[in-house]
Amino acid sequence: MIIIDSQVHIWAPETAEKPYARGDASPPHRPVPLGHEELLREMDGSGVARCVLVPPTWEADRNDTSLEAARLHPDRFRVMGRLPLNKPESRERMPTWKSQPYMLGIRVAFNAGNTRKWLEDGTADWFWDAAERYNVPVMAFAPRNVPKLQEIAERHPGLRMIIDHMGLNSNLRGKSLELAVANTLKFARLPNAAVKVSALPCYVDEPYPFPSLHPLVRRVVDAFGAQRCFWGTDLSHLPCPYKQVVTLFTDQMNCLSTSELEWVMGRGIAEWLGWPMQQ
Repeated sequence: MIIIDSQVHIWAPETAEKPYARGDASPPHRPVPLGHEELLREMDGSGVARCVLVPPTWEADRNDTSLEAARLHPDRFRVMGRLPLNKPESRERMPTWKSQPYMLGIRVAFNAGNTRKWLEDGTADWFWDAAERYNVPVMAFAPRNVPKLQEIAERHPGLRMIIDHMGLNSNLRGKSLELAVANTLKFARLPNAAVKVSALPCYVDEPYPFPSLHPLVRRVVDAFGAQRCFWGTDLSHLPCPYKQVVTLFTDQMNCLSTSELEWVMGRGIAEWLGWPMQQ
């Protein structure tokens, strides 16, 4: 079974030439940047073969840190890059987006500052049309407006959309996740929608093996099918060791069959994003 982490942020130290973004950006998850060397050590220590790198918002709209890691380690990394949806010149980049070496698609976040409004005020409308037209897979993070993502996926049946983190919101930590998961389950009937079962320890206030998460994951896999559920960690944000998020599924999630685990832990994301299992 190949294990592929569907989301990790790596980033470089802030410099005068490359300052961190403010305003619409979230703050860094930790004071010391997470680089690809540290990530590789974590992966090797936990049996993770590959990782999809997602450039963080605090690196503005740069993808260079993640693309450089993929260039250095093409057998281990690919990138779901960032694109500023509010800049007119971004439209010109869509036709050739996937021709960039090691780039698999785009990750969009609507969770901070003005970006929260972009789903409703028309700023992002052009993007969904372009992503569908040019077959660019999209990871979407809109924890406060998951139903809007469903409307978009319905309007664009050729758009491959992945809902981040089961549609959960960090404000729910320690509270019931039932309603948020129910919203995400509504996507399951759409064949162009998939879901990351990722960063899950960030949303509960309990120790490993996080027992309240098990039935929720089972419900999501039952609804979407294991082929459209993608394991991931969001390593820099985790409240627990990296390896525990691996073994949560491989050793503790007894509700999943061996075949389901094969899809959830790596095969599914590889096929959805077009990252061949054998290279």
